[in-house]
Amino acid sequence: MAQATINTNEFRAEARHQRTSPQKAKLVLDMIKGLRVETALNTVHFTQKRVAPIVEKVLQSAVANAKYLSDERGLDVDIDNLYVKTAIANEGPRAKRIRPAPMGRAFRYQRRTAHIIVTVAEKKSPETLKAEAAAPAAVVAAPAVKKTAAKKPATKGATKGAEKKTASAAAKKKSEKK
Repeated sequence: MAQATINTNEFRAEARHQRTSPQKAKLVLDMIKGLRVETALNTVHFTQKRVAPIVEKVLQSAVANAKYLSDERGLDVDIDNLYVKTAIANEGPRAKRIRPAPMGRAFRYQRRTAHIIVTVAEKKSPETLKAEAAAPAAVVAAPAVKKTAAKKPATKGATKGAEKKTASAAAKKKSEKK
């Protein structure tokens, strides 16, 4: 059964090389995944994490990108129906540093950075989804034809024995016909 694909516009924003570890950024990003943009902005605004203002700025940038691109391309995007589709924090380059240690030694440590990516998309209303699903699918996938390969004998000896058996079977059939 072919399923019609529904096109949704996605708008994204990135903040690269942020001075926080990806693990700490993911704590805030996991709170806003799947939420409506208005709720996500309120959640991030009142979150008591150091990375929260950065995430709020990226989320506002993604919404601004949605507004700009909808005006530029002439898309019909309702900003009130936007939701946070994905919110991820990838690892950026690490800065390697040295901390002095007792007796002239040194300890190495790494200062981590993160690339924060937020994607927002428009959540369609149920009426719109029904109308788009009712439209006929442009391409219907044809059933795949499975090709069967001929069985190959395991060893050379097996083929010689098979040839002898078929030859002897053919000789028996000839003798029976006479």
